[in-house]
Amino acid sequence: MLSKCDDKIDFDRKENNRYIVKLKDIKKAIKFLKEKENYTFLLDITAVDYSTYKEKHSKRFAIIYLLKNRDFDDLVILKAYLNEHEIIESITDLYKSANWAEREVWDQYGLKFKNHPNLKRILNHKEFIGHPLRKDYPTTKGQLCTKTDDLMDEMIPKLKAKGYENHEELMFLNLGPAHPASHGTIRTFVALEGETIISAVSEIGYLHRGFEKSCENHTYNQIIPYTDRLNYCSAILNNIAFAHAVEGMLDVELPERGQFIRVIIGELSRIIDHLVCLAANLVDMGALTNYWYLYNPRETAYTLLSRLTGARLTNSYMRIGGMTHDLYDGFEEDLKECIKDVEKGMDDSLSLIEHNRIFQDRAQNIGIVTANDAINRGFSGPNLRASGVNYDVRKQNPYYFYDTFDFDVALGSVGDVYDRMMVRFEEIRQSIKIINQAMKRLPKGEINVQNHAISLPKKQNVYGNIEGLMNQFKLVMDGVKVPIGEYYRSIEAANGELGFYIVSDGSGTPYKVKVRPPCFYAMSALPDMIEGEMIADAILDLGSLNIIAGELDR
Repeated sequence: MLSKCDDKIDFDRKENNRYIVKLKDIKKAIKFLKEKENYTFLLDITAVDYSTYKEKHSKRFAIIYLLKNRDFDDLVILKAYLNEHEIIESITDLYKSANWAEREVWDQYGLKFKNHPNLKRILNHKEFIGHPLRKDYPTTKGQLCTKTDDLMDEMIPKLKAKGYENHEELMFLNLGPAHPASHGTIRTFVALEGETIISAVSEIGYLHRGFEKSCENHTYNQIIPYTDRLNYCSAILNNIAFAHAVEGMLDVELPERGQFIRVIIGELSRIIDHLVCLAANLVDMGALTNYWYLYNPRETAYTLLSRLTGARLTNSYMRIGGMTHDLYDGFEEDLKECIKDVEKGMDDSLSLIEHNRIFQDRAQNIGIVTANDAINRGFSGPNLRASGVNYDVRKQNPYYFYDTFDFDVALGSVGDVYDRMMVRFEEIRQSIKIINQAMKRLPKGEINVQNHAISLPKKQNVYGNIEGLMNQFKLVMDGVKVPIGEYYRSIEAANGELGFYIVSDGSGTPYKVKVRPPCFYAMSALPDMIEGEMIADAILDLGSLNIIAGELDR
């Protein structure tokens, strides 16, 4: 790998595919990995402020790059240490996905990137002072925004690049953030020639609530309810992703029954998420009947989840090392009824659109993203697979016995709105297939890791003996003690690869948590996708990407 590089790159090989590279060589190393070793997928970029870390570092910050190869079966992490005033070379010329990723690092940490085309805030508003993920920024300090951003600093260069020196004859329009078709608090500013979009710029951050900063002040189990609020259309998958990452750091594996329950509930959550996406996308086209066909089964699923977890939307069902409780009596019968409703809703909806010329004309060859472009932009999940790229974390990096289940990966061929929708229809079928297999194979036994340092004791032990009471008290007050280190782990969530990069200082509270949100990279592509299209097409493009603002903004 880097050791085979002809150019001299100053690095030390560290644990598990992590390279520590000198800052001056970081871009050279990334370029080598992309061009010579086929690491064409930039998974994420983040930073760490080590100023209060137990193990002292010679420099305050580190910039971290996560890269995957073209087959998506190998992860490489590059890391370079730097001080506040040192400059990082931008890699936006290598990966389109780096544009927003580098802006986020600048916004949150204040680290500057040389030759970035538009280094400005992205999650925090333009009047914000300071950088909130630095350790010296107070958690409780809020800053109000009093002025809107006209976004012309981004719009005018794009128009000039397209030959529009004089834009007086163009019409400028805001799509969102306060509009049902924006699918959340998302603003897309467009320049129009008639109804054709000449240029577009997107602004996010309206729902930014400081998830990653909050994680630094709560124990690992206390963070789980916060993960519910990321992609709230499939909250339990967020629970699973975070717990899965922490369990990897603890080097523990759930009992088989616990793993199977996570598969069953996780796939049900995937189904709900896809139902919401498809129903909303179809109603955007004016197909209201389809909306009810798909939305009503979702209500049946929510009723089941309410019985299981006590909540319909934000379930907080998982815990580090397991889950709150086992399945209830009668769960299997309720699940069968739920699946039956989903299948009927799908059949009814597809009977109206599958061979419908109007639907096909509205959805086909709209918002095309080619396979290479999807990879370069950091797409994952259904959006990537719709472009014909066969990457599913459940297949390439299987967990929870996914390699033993019989299911197919749904793929598109064009990467348009039609493919993104039909891939999700097929994924619902495949999720049902997985759920049915998992229920047949569901073993008996424990659902939580049998380790008093990780799992909460049973209630009868808390109420019945002093050891159980003390165990409960220590875990609640101090949290699960996670070994010192840095770790990335992910799952296949409803919108794609949902991963967490966690830095532990050995305490019960994480030193740093970075979520890798699939929506973030999908949304960054929208402005380029809609240029040259009609306004009505832009609405379908956004809906087909299935942007969830809670995950996008965090």
